[in-house]
Amino acid sequence: MARKTIVPGVDARLLIKDAVKIMPAPTRRMFLRGAASLGALTMLTGCDIVDGPTSEAVLRRISEFNDGVQAAIFNGTKLAPEYPENAITKPFPFNAYYDEDEAPEVDAANYKLEVGGLVESKKPWTLDELYALPQFSQITRHVCVEGWSAIGSWQGARLSDFLKRIGADTRAKYVWFRCAEGYTNTIDMPTALHPQTQMTFKYANETLPRAYGFPMKIRMPTKLGFKQPKYVVAMEVTNEDRGGYWENQGYNWFSGL
Repeated sequence: MARKTIVPGVDARLLIKDAVKIMPAPTRRMFLRGAASLGALTMLTGCDIVDGPTSEAVLRRISEFNDGVQAAIFNGTKLAPEYPENAITKPFPFNAYYDEDEAPEVDAANYKLEVGGLVESKKPWTLDELYALPQFSQITRHVCVEGWSAIGSWQGARLSDFLKRIGADTRAKYVWFRCAEGYTNTIDMPTALHPQTQMTFKYANETLPRAYGFPMKIRMPTKLGFKQPKYVVAMEVTNEDRGGYWENQGYNWFSGL
């Protein structure tokens, strides 16, 4: 049997309490009812909290547990709040892991959205073809994982309509996106089919600015901001979870609101 070691200054029980605090409320209630002890947590994770790497593994299991519960309780028909025009944040903030002057510049004339995976039609789409899709408008709140939020006005096509148009297998688990600057992201199919999930082409009824993701971003008011890919150049319907830029660095995968 491996010898247990304790990380100096780390109280395993306090570590668990802190981890539980960051759980969504429904997850936290479930966890506290049935697993709020080191023994129960050991059963949940398959390991004891005995060293630094193991502590990280436990927290990762808790994060995965959060993702699973959020996915299970996600309501594909419940709408996120929408707001009047006078509630719009002006100016709507630029947000990315790089400076605004480093945002990619996509050539509209040569742009084509690549489509792949479990779909009947893999024909690439030009901007003119995408702009010709039926569109809807929403004024919804963008919530950043860093703790701030802003309300914006977005116009574009329903992703669910586009998926049907290309003959996507909506029984598949995921939709994966690749962006012009190399950013990637994977979302669950129920979120992709949500009526507010949008292929966004405009902001405030004007062509989507470079700062906000020209020529297209995926707007999901049911998810945190980092789940919303901008400068989208490719999408793929798949049963493989390909993670994403931030998820691969430890961020929660589902990240619903």
